[in-house]
Amino acid sequence: MEPSCVTDLSLRQNQIEVGFTFLYNNGEISMKSLDRGKKKMDNTERRKIAEGKTVLGIELGSTRIKGVLVDEHHTVLATGSFSWENKLENEVWTYHMDDVWNGIQKCFQELRENVKEQYQIELETIGAIGISAMMHGYLVFDENDQQLVPFRTWRNTMTEKAAQELVKLFGHQIPQRWSIAHLYQSILDQLDHVKNIRYMTTLSGYVHWKLSGEKVLGVDDASGMFPIDPETNTYYKDMVKKFDEKISEQKYPWKIEEILPKVLVAGEKGGTLTEEGAALLDPSGTLKAGIPMCPPAGDAGTGMVATNSIKVRTGNVSAGTSVFSMIVLEKKLSKVYPEIDIVTTPEGNCVAMVHCNNCTSDLNAWVQIFKQFCDHFGVKMELDQLYEGLYHLALTGDKDCGGLLSYNYFSGEHITDFTEGRPLFVREQNCNFSLANFMRTHLYTSLGAIKIGNDLLLQEEGVKVDVIFAHGGLFKTEKVGQTILASALNTPVSVMKTAAEGGAFGIAVLGAYMLWKQKEQTLTQYLEENVFADAESVTVVPDPKDVEGYEIFMERYKKGLAVERTAVEMVK
Repeated sequence: MEPSCVTDLSLRQNQIEVGFTFLYNNGEISMKSLDRGKKKMDNTERRKIAEGKTVLGIELGSTRIKGVLVDEHHTVLATGSFSWENKLENEVWTYHMDDVWNGIQKCFQELRENVKEQYQIELETIGAIGISAMMHGYLVFDENDQQLVPFRTWRNTMTEKAAQELVKLFGHQIPQRWSIAHLYQSILDQLDHVKNIRYMTTLSGYVHWKLSGEKVLGVDDASGMFPIDPETNTYYKDMVKKFDEKISEQKYPWKIEEILPKVLVAGEKGGTLTEEGAALLDPSGTLKAGIPMCPPAGDAGTGMVATNSIKVRTGNVSAGTSVFSMIVLEKKLSKVYPEIDIVTTPEGNCVAMVHCNNCTSDLNAWVQIFKQFCDHFGVKMELDQLYEGLYHLALTGDKDCGGLLSYNYFSGEHITDFTEGRPLFVREQNCNFSLANFMRTHLYTSLGAIKIGNDLLLQEEGVKVDVIFAHGGLFKTEKVGQTILASALNTPVSVMKTAAEGGAFGIAVLGAYMLWKQKEQTLTQYLEENVFADAESVTVVPDPKDVEGYEIFMERYKKGLAVERTAVEMVK
């Protein structure tokens, strides 16, 4: 049965889309490619760019660095991007800092060239700049600003002992990927570099620091480093004291607050692009210094902004290489859950975050196998066509996947207590082994771990959610990822058109809020009144039969974890 679909569509005239535009015809939405080279130049937009009435948002995601330039109406004027991948080196998932800057420069160069091609003008100044990136991890520097150890990303799961001890110390959930867990694990392991630390930050904080000279961090990103007190919008004073007392015998020449970034909330100024920063961002020398910068943010916070989900009883799910959900809480949870992190919105309100390391990597690998099959037999099939065709075919499969089971664990998964992973596919002898069920199984399992975490919120804690906003690669094929997520969470799921730009758009909006908010206008009000008043979205309501089928699949998923555990032990 096709899930019911509610369409809220309000097209704006002359709005520039990035790579595609939506066409509405008899209740259906289709996409049409844009040819930027043939686009008629708009003198109004050209003047905005010349006068710096724009905002640049750059987000460093796990597989792509994306840049978005918007105007005061939050219309996307130009984009740029750069693809990259993390590396597993010496058992550490990492990115090299040279790759960070090469990627940022290539991304900005593409955006600058896009501006010149469309508007016949050089991008010399911008109204504001915002930097967003993957949250958490471990980036530490000495007194000479030299990096002390390779960057540990959110994907690493080597801090179990530290995280467990800190949960007991703080009475607050501390995930393995949080910066404080990595720091404390380094202390437990008696690593020599710890005594030399003078600054610790996230990836967005690092890039912002190098561009502006300011050691600051948005409250949402900071809440993934060390617990944040929502009453003060800074680090919990009692936890800071407990941590310093805990490590006092080590006699390090620093206190924890001395090496953490200063916390800022949305709307505050985070600094100014320096001459050195301008040269880092744009080695061509075209971009001028002196541009205001908003507080750097984490990808969770910018995802919330990009989907207008910072109000209570709303939430969002970002699904790509990893997957996480963010639900804004009306009240505190009744207890600490290892599966649920408490972070904040860019305004500082408490959010229940469920983060899973694995989502689409295994799914993408299987689609690549089908692409190789097509290529081998001379069947001309573009990758996007394969995704669309296979994803839609999945919706025709059995509601419970017909006895098939898979695990997408490329790396460890703390929700299900795995420090390592092995991608795995297994099936019953008498299963309904069809291509539709095969694809449906891999879509289901991509959200399996995050469903376990959210069931604690929605079922055990009784958290109320009116709608979930979805964004990320899993939702690029119309309605398919939405349908699967709606079935998993038994909650309506909406996709906004602006969500296609993801966190880069979200951080651009945060920059715009810093520049153009009215006095006393909250970020929530700004999003409602200035950004999403005419937003287009498509909402999928869960089908009860799909929900029932997903629950049956999850019973099989939970029982089969023993098979995955054996695979980790035996397949080296």
